[in-house]
Amino acid sequence: MADGPSEFRWMPEQASSFARETDALYLFLIGVSSFFTIAIAAAIVYFAIKYRRGSAADRSHPPTHLFYLELTWILVPFALTLVMFVWGAKAYFEQAWPPKGGIEISCVARQWMWKFQHPEGNAEIDDLHVPLGENVRMTLISEDVIHSFYVPEFRVKHDVLPGRYVTVWFRPTKAGQYHLFCAEYCGAKHSAMGGVVHVLEPSQYQLWLSGGGETNVSPQVAGQQLFEQLRCGTCHEGGGSGVNRGPPLENLFGSTVRLQNGTTVVADESYLRESIMRPAAKIVAGYQPIMPSFEGQIGEEGLLQLIAHLKSRAAPDRNAPPTGPSQPASPPLEKGQQP
Repeated sequence: MADGPSEFRWMPEQASSFARETDALYLFLIGVSSFFTIAIAAAIVYFAIKYRRGSAADRSHPPTHLFYLELTWILVPFALTLVMFVWGAKAYFEQAWPPKGGIEISCVARQWMWKFQHPEGNAEIDDLHVPLGENVRMTLISEDVIHSFYVPEFRVKHDVLPGRYVTVWFRPTKAGQYHLFCAEYCGAKHSAMGGVVHVLEPSQYQLWLSGGGETNVSPQVAGQQLFEQLRCGTCHEGGGSGVNRGPPLENLFGSTVRLQNGTTVVADESYLRESIMRPAAKIVAGYQPIMPSFEGQIGEEGLLQLIAHLKSRAAPDRNAPPTGPSQPASPPLEKGQQP
């Protein structure tokens, strides 16, 4: 954050691994645009004065074709736009493909607050504590309207949508406190929907984790409790009969699931969410569409807890979330029965 209300900054403080390259690209775009704007304006003024009515400029042999000039104004803009494209694509893919490892934090946005859940069980509202120098991967979803997760100092901004998971990641490079904004108009109190990201030294972060938070129940444990409360094991674990009416859930997350229509899908977070909320959307091969929908019965926090439980039942090499660009949340789990 700025040191004082009177401090002027050309750009927000650089506090993440993205910031330096993002600023450099932005300044390059401004520089190129400014150069050609000034050059064109100067040329207009120069020729307007030189060839004004009554001037002594030679108009007897006006050029009709300048091959090298035409070649220049084709190749130079092409080269510059190609640099912009490659540079921008590199920066985009770096932000869109989260690296493996790091800390996973889930976030549910709603009017007008951000609720964060840490894997250790700590939950917080409108405050986010993260360790310095570590990759932080966030899975976000909205419970109502479109919001936008925006931390200017991190150069991170992503729309948070109802009904689908999006992924954001960053690596803080400077300890401190940084503003969190909602950058999408989301209703009457949109301007008040904000928070603070606290970047702590690793030792301080561990101390904060040990201090608890809103709850000390980890998402995996809460998800298992919800799994048992909803009696999902009745169908997915045989319910004592030894016969599964729904697909087995062991080692499901991260695996490739074959569907009745012959296609396959990767069992990621989005697939699991869709399978719980709209189980008939993607039916697993060999099972009947008998699973009821839990839409309206489980909130987004409960869904994230169930997914955390299912992820904990995956093979160790599948526990790391699939890397790739943030995806809208289309998804399914294993179709057949209750989660």
